[in-house]
Amino acid sequence: MTTTRLLSALLLTAAVPCLAQTSEILVHALNNVGNARLRVGDESGRGALQRSLTLAREAGYPRGEALSLTSLSRTALAADDLGSAVRLARQAGQITAGIPGWVARLCSSSLTEVLLAAGDAGAAEGMCAVGLAASRDTGSEENLAALLNLMVVLDLRAGRTGDATAHLREALQVELRTGDWTDLLNGLDFYGLLCAATGRCTEAVTLWAAHAALSRHGGLSEWPADTRLREQPLSEARRALGPALTRTAEDRGTAMSMATAAEYALLLTDPGPQPPTAAAGPGQLSARERELVTLVARGRTDAQIAAQLYISIRTVRSHLDRIRDKTGCRRRADLTRLALTAELI
Repeated sequence: MTTTRLLSALLLTAAVPCLAQTSEILVHALNNVGNARLRVGDESGRGALQRSLTLAREAGYPRGEALSLTSLSRTALAADDLGSAVRLARQAGQITAGIPGWVARLCSSSLTEVLLAAGDAGAAEGMCAVGLAASRDTGSEENLAALLNLMVVLDLRAGRTGDATAHLREALQVELRTGDWTDLLNGLDFYGLLCAATGRCTEAVTLWAAHAALSRHGGLSEWPADTRLREQPLSEARRALGPALTRTAEDRGTAMSMATAAEYALLLTDPGPQPPTAAAGPGQLSARERELVTLVARGRTDAQIAAQLYISIRTVRSHLDRIRDKTGCRRRADLTRLALTAELI
């Protein structure tokens, strides 16, 4: 072999890993672009996801193939094409070699979701139980909250309201630790289902109103399968309350920030007695102090409160210090719970 040919062969050999790495990066880029476009209603995202899948298969990249199939399955689910959603999710679940554990758990979670939407509760519960065990065994929280939320629906269908309550509370605690607001938002939807199933119509309507308002604020679109889950219980809850009480509950939920809605959900599933701060109530507070507690519960910062009330930040903090001394509520979460229990919001 001549020196030139040898050098060319060596350069080609060295370039192979680089080309493979480039293909993998492109697979993920197309996947991300496709999902981002679909989130804003751009249907060209489907084409990007399909190209991502094709490239992953051509490159022999199982991780990218599994992720692309999962994205396409969720896209089909969002379009209410349940047959395609199940088929694509099953294909993703069949890829077991050469993928990290978190991808395998993601595929399991996705398959559980589409099986549940398709009405195959038995298969969905089996998949969900396996996924929950794997997530707990590995200490992984990436998919734990999503699986817990799905298990709630299965619990409610089986009449296991106690289990549903425990699973919802655990999911919320995971979501608050990880800061995954998408899962938390989905969790509010399932809290509504639990409240409706246990006869708490006011709370169900409040949570669903919070979910709807926060979804609109975040630019998130509704999935047909989720709409079907709440359609009947929401209609029944509104009918039980009547127009006036329904409107009051909806106004309360619409006014909630994400943090307030999360605290409200925790309050509803608290297995123990209420803390003394919540029981004390705001009766000893002045009108101005009650106003500050309400604004804190709505997620306002000290600076935002100062601007809204035309006072200094220092004055806001002085008011809050006096409120804490009167109520014993040291954290903003405690003040939020106080506002919720006293129905200031």
